[in-house]
Amino acid sequence: MHEQLKSIRPNSPVVVEGWLRAKRDKSEDGGLKHEMDLSKLEISVSGPNARISSLNDFPSDIIIKDDTQFPPEQRHLQLRNDHSLRSTLRMRCEIQNWCSVRLSTVIGAVGIETPILFKSTSEGAREFLVPTRRRGYAYALPQSPQQFKQLLMASGIHRYFQFAKCFRDEDLRADRQPEFTQLDIEMSFANGEDVMATLEGEMLCPLWQQFLEINLKRPFTRMTYAEAMSEHGSDKPDLRIPIKPFVSLAYLMPADLISMLTPLRDPIIEAMIVPMECSAGEAREFISTYFDSPEGTAFNANPDGGPGVFVYDSSKPLRGLSAFGFEAVERIDDQFELKDGNLIVLQARKDVAHSGGSTALGSMRNGIFDAAVLHGHLPAPSWSDFKPLWVTDFPLFSPPDPSEPGQGGKAGFASTHHPFTSPKTPEDVDMLLTDPSNVIGDHYDLVINGEEVGGGSQRIHQAAMQDFIFRKILKMDKEKVAEFAHLLEALRAGCPPHAGIALGFDRLVAMIVSSKLKRKMTMRDVIAFPKSGKGDDMMVRSPGLMSDEALRTYHLDLRH
Repeated sequence: MHEQLKSIRPNSPVVVEGWLRAKRDKSEDGGLKHEMDLSKLEISVSGPNARISSLNDFPSDIIIKDDTQFPPEQRHLQLRNDHSLRSTLRMRCEIQNWCSVRLSTVIGAVGIETPILFKSTSEGAREFLVPTRRRGYAYALPQSPQQFKQLLMASGIHRYFQFAKCFRDEDLRADRQPEFTQLDIEMSFANGEDVMATLEGEMLCPLWQQFLEINLKRPFTRMTYAEAMSEHGSDKPDLRIPIKPFVSLAYLMPADLISMLTPLRDPIIEAMIVPMECSAGEAREFISTYFDSPEGTAFNANPDGGPGVFVYDSSKPLRGLSAFGFEAVERIDDQFELKDGNLIVLQARKDVAHSGGSTALGSMRNGIFDAAVLHGHLPAPSWSDFKPLWVTDFPLFSPPDPSEPGQGGKAGFASTHHPFTSPKTPEDVDMLLTDPSNVIGDHYDLVINGEEVGGGSQRIHQAAMQDFIFRKILKMDKEKVAEFAHLLEALRAGCPPHAGIALGFDRLVAMIVSSKLKRKMTMRDVIAFPKSGKGDDMMVRSPGLMSDEALRTYHLDLRH
């Protein structure tokens, strides 16, 4: 038998022929018993008829060792040679099964699949089109099941869920994929508070306990969009970062210091205090190196002015803050209780309402913290430390994003999330015609440790209001409004109030697995066959180039 094994190349699949028998064990009464659990069975390869033979030999030109790193083009070998990747896919399956059972049995939701072949609508994101053999006609892959789940609410489905495949043709980053899975949940006769309470108590807290044995603190922290942007410079702040909320110091700053920081007239000057755990000299060397790095240099090119950085140093005149003046330094001392090595980072911005996802100082908050952890000047967050947060009260409308098609209206702004989000209060409804830029939407994002894990909203459930938003507020032309005729008709037939949320399932799994393995996992690590940063599947080489015959079949013509 040993000689048979030696003749087979390592990593080859084999067939084993022998005798299947149960392991024998002593019973409690002293007699013998047979264990018939499959894990207790073994194959005996002793005897004249036993043999081990190769089904097909592993090729000799492929070198595989425990530490071999295979490229994405050999994803099958990546998975085969990395036990942690296979374990991750198994855990993903276990999490999905657990969520399905929880949603159906505890929350009472019905799992329903919605179509993948949809049509192009002006929902907000750029879509993938699927041409057909009918000249001029194409399907669109859904950017989300948003419209279908609202149709289900109008159809009498009380609660719905789905692990939905979503597709968006957008600029890719490390945390994005052109196709991804979201856990979609919708509840009729419910509002946002109902959705958030259900997610907290019936899904997320039990999920963390089940897979990580971690008790998430309830209720989750709440923060409005305006507070998140003003205090942390981000609409998805990482609350593990030990940097206190930003403050305005303009009232303490002499005019010449402000003019050195920014060319703006009447700017807002925000200050970030970084509690470095090092000496003043080490802090000076660190921050100088950071702003000379490729990441830090970008902040110096800010047209609103680069950052102003001060290192608190009790051995220096006025503690190293002489540019502020004597009286201002005394007040800073009283307000902040600074220690040697602490950084004061100043950044100017225009005195306008926040929009978008981050400010320059917010991006610096993340970058400086990561660099300080890397250099040992701040402690790294624990893998078991989770700070969940609901960010609420987003603007209903925002300036158009050049990288997104939006709704294609003529209003000069677009829906911040999608055009089906309801205004939050009656006062916001009244403001639609007079001051739409200041209308607050009933939208909420779930943020955990600086990552947006999900987003949802109270939906518009009245046809007249939805049509009003399309035509009068977003100023969409009749052709674009007609794209949503199916939804307007369903709402017109009598649709209950409803709200929901979509969780980024890939990101959620990556977060849980990272904590379990105590190392950073990305979305690509928890997807069996992920796309590259360019949106390519490197193993199967997709997307593929269309042949002339395919172009003719689908009535397409390439423009050079």
